[in-house]
Parts: sequence; C-alpha cells; structure tokens
Amino acid sequence: MRAFITGVAGSALTTEERLFLREAEPWGLIVFVRNIAGPDPLRRLIGEFRSAVGRDAPVLIDQEGGRVQRLGPPQWPSYPPGAAYGALYDKDRQTGLAAARLGARLIASDLAPLGIDVDCLPLADVPVPGSDAVIGDRAYGTEPGKVAAIAGAIAEGLADGGVLPVLKHIPGHGRATADSHKRLPVVTTDRATLDTTDFAAFRPLAALPLGMTAHVVFSAIDPVAPATLSAAIVEGVIRDSIGFRGLLMSDDISMHALSGSLSERSAAAIAAGCDMILHCNGEPAEMRAVAAAVPALAGAAARRAAAALASRRRPTAFDVAAGRAEFSRLMKGTWPLAEVVA
Repeated sequence: MRAFITGVAGSALTTEERLFLREAEPWGLIVFVRNIAGPDPLRRLIGEFRSAVGRDAPVLIDQEGGRVQRLGPPQWPSYPPGAAYGALYDKDRQTGLAAARLGARLIASDLAPLGIDVDCLPLADVPVPGSDAVIGDRAYGTEPGKVAAIAGAIAEGLADGGVLPVLKHIPGHGRATADSHKRLPVVTTDRATLDTTDFAAFRPLAALPLGMTAHVVFSAIDPVAPATLSAAIVEGVIRDSIGFRGLLMSDDISMHALSGSLSERSAAAIAAGCDMILHCNGEPAEMRAVAAAVPALAGAAARRAAAALASRRRPTAFDVAAGRAEFSRLMKGTWPLAEVVA
C-alpha cells in the first residue's frame, strides 16, 4: 500500500483507473457526487475499487449535512448543518448531544450498506467574527467545549453505525479569513489565544482514529508553511499540544491554498509528518503524480493506519425508521431541513 487516498473520475472504473489502482495500491478511495449514479452503481464502483486493490480498503465520503453532503434526495435523506445541533444544544445540552449522535447514526445507516466505512466528519473548527463562510454553519458553535462535545457525540454516532469518523480540520480552520479551496488563509492570532480556543476544541477528541489537516498558515507558529506542510505544526501542535495520535491525512492536496506541483506538495506534507495524502479530483495525471511522490505505508504511519481500520466495528442494532422519527422530533423547530429526513 502507498500512503495516499485517491478519487476516481466517474461512476464506474475505466480500464486505465483499474490498472492504476492495481499498480499504485492507494490506501483508500474517496467518493464525490460525480461518482454517485444511485445506490447499486455506487456499490458496484466500491466493489470494483476493492477488487482492483485486492483488499477491504477504506472508502471515504464527505457527508456532513447542510452544504456538504454527497448523498442526497431522492435516493437518500438530507441532514441539517452542524449549526443546527449547536442551536439545539444552547436550548438543552443533553438534547443537542442526543440529536447530534442520532443524526450521525442515521448518516452511518445510509453509508454502511453502500460499503462506505469512513465519513469525513466531525468538524472541531471554531469560527470567529469576520472569518470566511467556508466553515460558517458547518461549525457547531463558537465555544471550544461545546464544539468538542457535539463533535464527540457525532463521532460516537458514526462509530456505532460501523463508520469511522475523521476529525477535521486540525488544528483549526474556523479563524481563516479565506476559503482554502481557493487561496491560502493566514491566521495571525497569537499562540496563547490559539491554545485556548482553536486548539482547545480538538484536545478532547485526540483519541479519534483519523484526522485531517487544515491548509492554513498560523503565523505565530510557522510564518510560511500551512499546517499541512509544517513540521512545527504537525509535530509541535497536532501531535504534542493537541495530543492527536491517530492517522493524520492531508486535506485535499490539489486545493488552491497550496503551491508547487502535486508531487512537491505531497512530498512536503509527508516530510512535515502527515501519514497520508488525500487527492480528490480523479484527474489521471495528478493521481499518477501523487502516487509517485508518496512512500509505501510503513513504520508509525502504517501502525496508525492499521489501528484505525482495526477500530471499525459492526453496526449496533438500530431501527432506522424509529430513529428518523425521533430525529425529526428532536430537531423540530430548530432547522427546517430536519423535516426532509422524516
């Protein structure tokens, strides 16, 4: 296996992609809307991928709710954004946590039958006034303890449904004043403030099995390199200060926040301490460049990858229809999208 997760172009593998997957042996696959032609075609695509790599490799998706959900109507329900759980939490803490856990359990019940066993959720980003809307209502709140509590409940709900959570975007994207899909955000906040706000939201979640970096410069720690490419941040903040010990993947290495070739970006992220490179767009030339730049999965990275996969568990017993009815009841009046789930 090589230390990257790849996308593919469409709803079925091409001959070229099948050969690439067999030879390059990516650790996992991530699926997007372009890959989804319905439940059966998606199951076939996932089966083709696992057949090509010759193992029960992880398959990832971004299924948060709100603006970020790759599966949606009419085949699958919609879910509210993270801010809806935060609003309910403000009315009643336990009800908010119960709704977050149940919403994630319902998402897992959509994903697991398709063969998707990793969801890029929860977020522990803490937005501030004036920050870019790329996080916005995806966030659970603006207080680190609240954010961590809701994120933890969501992680539990996914895990109960047999789906591994991915903690993102470590060590925090909430303060960024630019969308890292488009350009590089630079955060100038002092280290002491970051420790008690942005970083504090991630510390209670440090035991989660998988995490994803932020393409954000924190100038108080590293004035040049974004977190994904910064050893000072990966080792000094993510591993040491936050204490995260799970497998650490980059955010999408092709995002415009990063500069240099795909090979240079991938090599720099690995050198900084990332265990795994995430490449999403399914462009064949880029896929080959990333595969050539990353090492075989070995050493501590391999151990963390194995530990993450070993933590996958069979879904607990769950009545989906009753769960949807309860979720709609809990969320009623908090967010209109909750009605779509019923």
